[in-house]
Amino acid sequence: MSRPTPVDNRWFREHRQRLTGLLPPGSLAIVNANDILPTNADGTLAISANSDLFYLTGVGQEETILLLFPTADDEKHREILFLRETSDLIATWEGHKLTKDEARKVSGIENVAWLSEFPRLFHRLMCEAKQVYLNSNEHKRAEIVVETRDARFVADTRRRYPLHDLRRLAGLMHQVRVVKSAGEIEWIQAACNVTKSGFERVARFVKPGVNEREIEAEFAHEFIRNHSRFAYLPIIASGANACVLHYVDNDQPCKNGDLLLLDVAAAKLNYNSDLTRTIPVNGRFTKRQKEVYNAVLRVLKASIAGLIPGKRTKEWQKEAEQMIEKECVDLGLLTTREIKRQDPDRPAFKKHFMHGVGHPIGLDVHDVGYTTEPFAEGWVMTVEPAIYIKEEGMAVRLENDVLITANGPKDLMSNIPIEIEAIEDLMNE
Repeated sequence: MSRPTPVDNRWFREHRQRLTGLLPPGSLAIVNANDILPTNADGTLAISANSDLFYLTGVGQEETILLLFPTADDEKHREILFLRETSDLIATWEGHKLTKDEARKVSGIENVAWLSEFPRLFHRLMCEAKQVYLNSNEHKRAEIVVETRDARFVADTRRRYPLHDLRRLAGLMHQVRVVKSAGEIEWIQAACNVTKSGFERVARFVKPGVNEREIEAEFAHEFIRNHSRFAYLPIIASGANACVLHYVDNDQPCKNGDLLLLDVAAAKLNYNSDLTRTIPVNGRFTKRQKEVYNAVLRVLKASIAGLIPGKRTKEWQKEAEQMIEKECVDLGLLTTREIKRQDPDRPAFKKHFMHGVGHPIGLDVHDVGYTTEPFAEGWVMTVEPAIYIKEEGMAVRLENDVLITANGPKDLMSNIPIEIEAIEDLMNE
């Protein structure tokens, strides 16, 4: 992101205060931008903003470095943002890059310097610091097979300063990022609102014979015209395709009588939403489809109600699994005999519901945060129960994004149609 972020920088200043409030005296913390990743030949992927850097500065431009030293002797050294210096050649080939004034306005950081100044200032402050916090990706589901910019920086810092007290920044970032600020909640809600527009457009468009890729195109049209993008690879799965959890081929025709699972959502200002709806291709649910749909909807509503401060994720997951188990028995998918004789490590319901019921969401779709800790006010969680029935070539998954508050959960997608009657009315307008 080389354009200024069109939001008030007070939120980024608040985010930095949250982090520096956790740093012991004498701490220096450094956060790097992500790399621009290569594809083939001379191709590259579009840059993905480093979530921690964006959270703290509102800047997603390549090669940016944030340096925080809240107790530095020189006040000018307590916050420094380093930028790639542009040139006429860069402007011609790559376009606009942030000026120092633009970076000050976006981030609220007064001391903005060019990258060429980083080595000298970094060495000076390393000599002053008592402990140094370096960043890394510590998401528990991350599979890191390519060395990142942060990893190279950590390795170089260890080589050059082997006697320094080097510490992990990621744990502190997880702690502050999981509790969303008021600004972040606004931005997530904005992404949810764009997602609503996309879903309603698609619901009116779907009919027997359309291809899954055509549906993806309708979402893309609505998201792009609203200055947004896909939050993740869209899952547009008709019929039996919906039983593949991460189906992204999106290239099959939608058949009369089938259900269509849509796990598609928008991101706006780098903040993500995550929506799943399951709709009938022909605009009308069959009796069996209604039974399965309402079973999942009951679990969704109960799981949303269960998002209360103090509850642990594993307790919430267990509650959802028990409800799914009961619904599967009522639907004739499981028998009480099967449940009594099941292997406790391989419960019978796992055949029809094999994933988590939700996860934190924010700057990352599967956002950082210690899910071993109790829920707290300010968390935003997805809620996504499902029932998959391979034998019947169908699946129903429903998903909303929910803010945890002291006064009960707030569904950020409550205005997106989900009841059977509302879905059918929308599709048959």
